Amino acid sequence: MERILDVAQYIYDEYKRQSGESIDEMKLHKLLYFAQRESLAITNEPLFEGDFEGWKYGPVSREVRTHYSDEGFYYKDKKELSAEGAYITKNVILQYGTLASWKLSQLSHDEFSWRNSRKGLAKDENGDVLLMIDDMRKDAEKIRPYDAMYDMYYDEFEDAQVAQ
Repeated sequence: MERILDVAQYIYDEYKRQSGESIDEMKLHKLLYFAQRESLAITNEPLFEGDFEGWKYGPVSREVRTHYSDEGFYYKDKKELSAEGAYITKNVILQYGTLASWKLSQLSHDEFSWRNSRKGLAKDENGDVLLMIDDMRKDAEKIRPYDAMYDMYYDEFEDAQVAQ
């Protein structure tokens, strides 16, 4: 299993490589959340160890937040992602990376896990309740994983193999 900081660094570096721009902190947190959800949808296992809290603009990792500054996202002891981890994460960047941070925030507000973590909080309050992995699994069940590199849904791969 990956570490959340390694996945965050991969997103930061890959986004910059693809777009030529640095990723803002809000977008980094949302892409991290979507990478975790995507992994649950595809493998039924979390991509990384790490928690998200239900903040007013969507899921946020305090651990990642401590390493993000005006200069960007960096930390020592960086490790490369596994091939599977890099594949899932890159696919999420290709799918969602072109969306504005505020749009990603809105998408995250549709997630069952985020809504559950916000129960009892005022709309403008940052919460500290963790998103539960079982709730994230429910979020993963509602999506149809898409492979941006092959431009097809995962369930279509099976159809393509049968046709051969």
